Amino acid sequence: MQDTDCEHEDTDLLLQALLEGQNYGAAAAEGTPGPSVSVSRNNPAKRNCLVVAVLCFGNLINFIDWFIVPGILLDIQKYFGLSDGKAGLLQTVFTLCYMLAAPIFGYLGDRYNRKIILGAGLFFWSGVTLGSSFITEAHYRIFVLSRGLVGIGSASYSTIAPTIIADLFEEGKRTTVLSIFYIFIPVGSGCGYMLAAGMAKSTGDWHWAFRVTPCMGGLALLLLILLVPHRIPRRTAAHRALSISGTILERDEKPDVHRTAKTTWCQDVGSLVKNCSFVCSSLGLTAMAFVTGALGMWMPLFLYRAQVVQGIVPPCLQESCNSSNSLIFGGITIGTGILGIIAGAEAARRLRKRNNKADPLICATSMFISALCLYIALMVAQTNILSTFIFIAFGELFLSVNWAVVTDILLYVVTPRRQSTAIALQILVSHLLGDAGSPYLIGVISNAIQARNSPSLQWSFRSMQYSFVTCAFVGVFGGGFFLLTSFYIEEDRKEAQRL
Repeated sequence: MQDTDCEHEDTDLLLQALLEGQNYGAAAAEGTPGPSVSVSRNNPAKRNCLVVAVLCFGNLINFIDWFIVPGILLDIQKYFGLSDGKAGLLQTVFTLCYMLAAPIFGYLGDRYNRKIILGAGLFFWSGVTLGSSFITEAHYRIFVLSRGLVGIGSASYSTIAPTIIADLFEEGKRTTVLSIFYIFIPVGSGCGYMLAAGMAKSTGDWHWAFRVTPCMGGLALLLLILLVPHRIPRRTAAHRALSISGTILERDEKPDVHRTAKTTWCQDVGSLVKNCSFVCSSLGLTAMAFVTGALGMWMPLFLYRAQVVQGIVPPCLQESCNSSNSLIFGGITIGTGILGIIAGAEAARRLRKRNNKADPLICATSMFISALCLYIALMVAQTNILSTFIFIAFGELFLSVNWAVVTDILLYVVTPRRQSTAIALQILVSHLLGDAGSPYLIGVISNAIQARNSPSLQWSFRSMQYSFVTCAFVGVFGGGFFLLTSFYIEEDRKEAQRL
C-alpha cells in the first residue's frame, strides 16, 4: 500500500513538472531517472510573468516597426517623389509578405521549437530594418523590398507568441494576459508614429527613424534567450505526453511530432473552414484590419491636408515636413488602444457570466459604433479639426475593444493542437482581404479622384476624404460578421472542448 502511495505521489509530481514547463532533459527522454523533481519548487507564476514580459516587449517592437513608415509618410513621399498610390504600396507589400509568411510559421510553430523560431524572426526583421535606413532615393524598389522582408520576420512573432501565452495560462487568466499582450499593438503603433516623427524632427533626416528599433530588437533577443524556457509544453499535450513507467517523462514537443504523421496541414485547414465561428469571426477581424490598415497609413496625412485646407498649417515645401499630426495621432492610438483593450476584456469577463454569446456581440456593437464615429470624423474634417480628432479617437477606441476578445474567441472555438495553424490562417485571410490592400486601395482611389479634377489643395483633401468613406462601410460589414458568429459560437465551443 505504501508503494502505491509513493507511485501516486511520483505521478503527481511529474504531472506538475510537465504543466509547469520543466524539462527533464535528455536523460528523462531516454527513460533513465531524470533530475530531482525539486525543479517543480521554482515559482512558475514568476517564470510565466517573465515570459509574458519578454513577449510583450517583442510585440511592442514589432508594431513600432509596422508604423514607422506612416509616421514619416510625408517625408518619404517627398524623398522618393511618390504619388498616393505608390506610397500606399509600401504598407501593402509589407502586409502581403507578412500574411504569406504567417501560414508557414504557423505550420512550423505547431511542430517545432517555438523559441528558436521567435528568435530567428526577431533577429531577421531587426537586421533588415537597420539596413533599410541606408537606402538612397535612387533605390525605391529596394526600399519596398526591405519592407516586405520586415513583414516576413514580423509574421513569425505574431503567429507564435499568442500560442505560448495560451499554453502558459488557463482560460480564466488567459483573456487578461492576452489583453496585456495585445495592449502593445496600439502602444507599439502609437510609439511607431511618435518615434518616427520625433527622430525625423530632431535629426532632420527621416532615415534615423529606422535605426532605433534594431537596438531594441537586440535587447529583446537577449531577453528571449535568457528568460524564455527552451521548451514550453502545450497545454492539451500535457496529459498525453505523460508516460509513467518508473520515472519516465516524454519531452513536451513529442506529441506534436507524432501528430504530424497522422494529420497534415491541409486536414487542419479543412477542419477550420468547417468551423463557422472561426470563419465568421475571421471575416469580422478582416474588416477590422481593413479599417485599421487604412487609418494607420493615411490618417496623419489626411489630417495634415485638412489643416492645410483650413489654413491652419502651410503646405509642405521644406525638406522636413510638419510631423505634429503623427505625434498627436500616435498619442491617440496609444491612449485609445489601452483603454479599448482593457474595456473589451473587462466587458467580456463580466458579460460572459450572463450570456455565452457575449464575446461576438461585444465585437459587433463596437464595430458599428466605430464605423459611425469614423464617418462623422470624415464629414466634419473640413470645418472643425478638433471635432475630427475627437471622433477619430472614439472610432479607434471602439476598434481596440475587439483585439483581445477576437483572439480569445479563436482560442476557445479551435482545438488547441490546431491553434497555431488557426492563428496563421486568420492572419492570412484578415490581411489578404484587409490591411494588405486597404492602404493601396485608398491611395489608388485618391489618385483617381484627383486625376478627374484640376490639381488643387482642396481636391487633394477631398480625394482622401471620399476614399476614406469606404472604411466606414467596411466597418458595418465587420459588425455583421460578428453578429453571425454569435449564432454558432456555443456549438463550436462545445465541439472544441470535446476534441
